[in-house]
Amino acid sequence: MPADRTPPSPEAGALFDLARTIAAKEIEPRVVEDEAQARFPREVVTTLGEAGLLALPYPERYGGGGQSYEVYLQVLEEIGYRSASLAVGVSVHSLSAYPLAEHGTEPQRDALLSWLLGGRTLGAYCLSEPHAGSDPAAMTTAARPDPSGAGWLLSGTKAWVTHGGIADFYTVFARTRADDRTGGVSCFLVDAGTPGLRIQPPERKMGLTASPTTQIVFDDAPVPAERLIGGEGDGLRIALSALDAGRLGIAAAAVGLAQRALDDAVAYAKQRHTFGRAIIDHQGLGFLLADMAAAVESARATMLAAARRRDAGLPASRQCSIAKLVATDAAMKVTEDAVQVFGGAGYTRDYPVERYMREAKVMQIFEGTNQIQRMVIARHLARP
Repeated sequence: MPADRTPPSPEAGALFDLARTIAAKEIEPRVVEDEAQARFPREVVTTLGEAGLLALPYPERYGGGGQSYEVYLQVLEEIGYRSASLAVGVSVHSLSAYPLAEHGTEPQRDALLSWLLGGRTLGAYCLSEPHAGSDPAAMTTAARPDPSGAGWLLSGTKAWVTHGGIADFYTVFARTRADDRTGGVSCFLVDAGTPGLRIQPPERKMGLTASPTTQIVFDDAPVPAERLIGGEGDGLRIALSALDAGRLGIAAAAVGLAQRALDDAVAYAKQRHTFGRAIIDHQGLGFLLADMAAAVESARATMLAAARRRDAGLPASRQCSIAKLVATDAAMKVTEDAVQVFGGAGYTRDYPVERYMREAKVMQIFEGTNQIQRMVIARHLARP
């Protein structure tokens, strides 16, 4: 059954209905084949953009939806209910626009933000590197001044780039000072067609196969001076603040995935009979499903509590990490239990629950592993 929502406004309720309708009509009929063929549904992304669902938490004057995170995350959850790959994609697109929206100058926003948010472009976020994932300050990708004086030249390799090869723009973090580990990183907005930007073959992932993930190599790729976002050396601060928003997006995708796994498991348990009755009526299965439902509801409540705190302008980094941790751990457990409800059938590809479990696993890893989330939470707790 669909999530039981309490829209904060009539407009929010209409957005929830719109997202649910588009997801059912445009995403559901093709998701199995897209995942099987590792095919990214760019036309569905275009549909979401035309409906105004790609940039909900950004200002309307730039092509955004002007919505709160409380609303945006529930729309994202509806997309995740039908396709985890697309929900992650929408979250990454929103994340890639965050540095410009929050840290760009007014002329930069006027010139570029509408292009990012208008619904016809797709973004990617380039922070991790082959040897600098959970420790972004260890990055070696560098930006040096262009001798021509026109801007910067980027060189290095970025890893685990969602939308690599299909994005229209890349938000890239690169080292501009070698002698400053944390203050020597800057943020750049790079066009996909930039000379010297090379896309590597997609990673062969166990899940989210419709969402391409690649390494990107920069070989003296020129970036105009006006594409430096924020001040020189502000990159790591920008990246970490953006990740708070990104972690909420992944939490929403995880909750949507967990809700779908729960609903599929309940439907199967109602129609599958053993010992003369539906298996949902056996206490062992009934209690398992009850625990799954409690996990989904708890994860959603945690996510929305963090979103409302963020919407209120209150410090929310700890709460964002908690939401990401709780929601993705819940998704992993709920999808695993859904496979158990299906029994041997759940271990086959005849039913999608095995795919749900594979998709849930990576959510405990990206946007900061759940071990990193625990470190973040613990550090907040240790403060005076």
